[in-house]
Amino acid sequence: MLPPPFENALVLTGPTGSGKTQLGIELAERLGAEIVSMDSMALYRGMDIGTAKPTSEQQARVRHHLLDVLDPWESANVAWWLQRAADCCRDIASRGRRPLFVGGTPLYLKALLCGLFDGPPGDDGLRQRLTDEAASIGTAALHARLAALDPASAARIHPNDLRRIIRALEVCELTGRPMSSWQTQWTAVTLEPEAQVRAKAALACASGTDGAPAVLWLELPRADLSQRIDRRVEEMFAAGFVEEVRRLRSLDRPWSRQAAQALGYREVGDQLDGKFDIAKTIRQVQTRTRQFVKRQLTWFRHLPGCRPATIELTWALWCPTMRE
Repeated sequence: MLPPPFENALVLTGPTGSGKTQLGIELAERLGAEIVSMDSMALYRGMDIGTAKPTSEQQARVRHHLLDVLDPWESANVAWWLQRAADCCRDIASRGRRPLFVGGTPLYLKALLCGLFDGPPGDDGLRQRLTDEAASIGTAALHARLAALDPASAARIHPNDLRRIIRALEVCELTGRPMSSWQTQWTAVTLEPEAQVRAKAALACASGTDGAPAVLWLELPRADLSQRIDRRVEEMFAAGFVEEVRRLRSLDRPWSRQAAQALGYREVGDQLDGKFDIAKTIRQVQTRTRQFVKRQLTWFRHLPGCRPATIELTWALWCPTMRE
């Protein structure tokens, strides 16, 4: 069972392009559930095509939460999302409905299962200095510095993931301890009692009140997933992805750092600046999406409490008597 107030929730996650959105809507209709988005980029208004946000027709079928709640110049961190997800679960439960989390942001999933580590708050000045350093000497140099200070965190963080590299270096500098020494949710021995409950719940393989696994991630054959990604990106461009980015770039205020990291938006921006033609841009977005999916799969396979499942198995576990 997931920790309160998520104990009655189900979680459908999986890599980008695996079919979570449509399956989640169909499951929610059968389960009497409401969907809570677990997608860090679906939070932003106007970022619809590039994030494959549920359409207005899909949202009309099932009530959704945590979609379109921020403007692109606003920021959100994991703690912000977790608090609002908890509020959503209480609200949904008050109506006698069940929360169904749908999305593929690994850090949100980890927070949902195990809570947050008690690290220091962000330091804007330090983050800006590290960002300026990255622009001057390169992200790889900052990753190498992290590897010397905190090998465990460096091994988990992709060398191009500047945001997480900066956060890990920030923790090291502010506390004198590597971030990996703070992130001890996986071993309950050193945790406070409340965190021990979270970790034990996750390590026991989170399950719902009916005994079925509460957290499932959609597993597809790699070749099938790659084809789905390529097709999805092509459909995004056909649906007006370039115009969406053009419109966002015309806003009076610049995007937040978090919003600007959304898959594909930087590449389309480069295309609008004349750096690449549309065909190369599409290939770049496809490649970057496959790289992101590879990192997602690593998370899903190692997060305790997550069980891989096909679409058919998901139905069998969660709706054994409901599917026609």
